[in-house]
Amino acid sequence: MELGMIGLGRMGANLVRRLLRAGHAAVVFDKDPSPGAALTREGAHAVPSMQEMVVALGKPRTIWVMLPAGAATETAIAALAPLLSAGDTIIDGGNTFWKDDIRRARDLSASGIHYLDVGTSGGVHGLVRGYCLMIGGDKAVVERLDPIFRALAPGLGEIERTMGRDGRDDRPAQGYIHAGRAGAGHFVKMIHNGIEYGMMQAFAEGFDIMRNIGAATMPEEHRLDLNVADIAETWRRGSVVTSWLLDLTAQALADDENLDSYSGHVDDSGEGRWTVQAAVETATPAEVLTSALYTRFRSRKEHTFAEKILSAMRKGFGGHAEPKKP
Repeated sequence: MELGMIGLGRMGANLVRRLLRAGHAAVVFDKDPSPGAALTREGAHAVPSMQEMVVALGKPRTIWVMLPAGAATETAIAALAPLLSAGDTIIDGGNTFWKDDIRRARDLSASGIHYLDVGTSGGVHGLVRGYCLMIGGDKAVVERLDPIFRALAPGLGEIERTMGRDGRDDRPAQGYIHAGRAGAGHFVKMIHNGIEYGMMQAFAEGFDIMRNIGAATMPEEHRLDLNVADIAETWRRGSVVTSWLLDLTAQALADDENLDSYSGHVDDSGEGRWTVQAAVETATPAEVLTSALYTRFRSRKEHTFAEKILSAMRKGFGGHAEPKKP
């Protein structure tokens, strides 16, 4: 099949490479011509504008937008839509807010243009490992584009099939799912990322406790000198917490056990906030996911005024002085 790709950052470019290696054709565009030139050497057709992409693609056209969520994606889709014809399809593969997908699908349908929201997980390793895809949109369009999604997905690999799924849709076992109507793909990806926040925070806190059990503030008889890098490596085999996130943690600790090259400043890309917002809207308790998000906020600050208030109250009611700065 043939696909247009707008946005050739790390994810967009590697999505194209994976498609090319599976025998598909790609017409690519980015404001920066250099990634397009590199992909041309690998078999893609780079164009200098969206207009030329539309001309280069055969009908019905399918164009995947892989840009940062928000204004960049909104602007690109608004510029692209008037260039397309009824029957063409726009795919948003970024991390768009799911309610925006519902609006876009409704607006584009008035012109006969299809819209799919595809939550895409795999990061910089997706080229080799494949991409887990969570797809929202019209069933007929999703099925027509199945060769594209199947090529991008990881496939069954070495993971055993789940017992009891005989006769069910085989796509989830290959690493991709038609989650439902427009908005469903990015909603599922949003929750996926919210869970990711919680899992990452659990690992971070656990390793922090193991590191601090050897601190000088502990009674000497209770201090333990634990090698957290070796513990991470041990847990990778046979443990119930074995995961890719643990693999990444073990590698980071093997490279630098004290993680001196990291400041501890942790950004969030929006999906964690939206997950918590959805929890509020549905009255669903989500203590772990909410706490993980707030911890990311806290990582970006020095001691806050709120913490100074707490310290002042502790001193006032109990005479608890702050420890002297080293």
